[in-house]
Amino acid sequence: MTTRTRTESVDTPAGEARITWHRALPARTARLVLAVGHGAGGGIEARDLQALAAALPAHGVTVALVEQPWRVAGKKVAAAPKVLDEGWRGLWPALAGPGLPVVAGGRSAGARVACRTAAELGAAGVLALAFPLHPPGRPEKSRAEELTGAGRPTLVVQGGRDPFGRPAEFPPPTAQAAYELVEVPHADHGFAVPKKAGPTQEETLEAITGAVTAWLDGLPL
Repeated sequence: MTTRTRTESVDTPAGEARITWHRALPARTARLVLAVGHGAGGGIEARDLQALAAALPAHGVTVALVEQPWRVAGKKVAAAPKVLDEGWRGLWPALAGPGLPVVAGGRSAGARVACRTAAELGAAGVLALAFPLHPPGRPEKSRAEELTGAGRPTLVVQGGRDPFGRPAEFPPPTAQAAYELVEVPHADHGFAVPKKAGPTQEETLEAITGAVTAWLDGLPL
């Protein structure tokens, strides 16, 4: 019997990392790999990452949920950005192993890693979930250059009430720094929505997976 989920440990210069593969079945339908890393405050159990892993394999997308070495080691504090990038680079050969185009992605700190390394690693695109445009209450500490400098087709999925950057705070795309942004109404940094917001939590996650699926379908692979 063929299983859709498989866990793989990978040695990187930053320590042992882990990939949980959610494969498109049958395997011959797979057309790309979407590799997504977690944020600094949690792991791959995040609701948006789990929703993508559940929904996208039916659309020919193999989803690779990546756990950084600090998380695998059981540490409570995320590594420095340079170390996160080092771990991601060390994982890349395993992510590219299936021989398919790889879209680099992540949520929050994981999105920053994907943006910073996408061009050098040859990623087919970048998926930035809940991109932390700035620390809460510190808009002057903008990280916009990481996003606009990704150098690859980029989709930002951002909660309408994300304290790390609301959609209206993002710089307008330009010809030199093009990206698409999808707003998730009423959602916070973890894409949680208030019960009285209108859309339910399930509907919100379906909107996220739908937007990501549509964007992936349009990538020039």
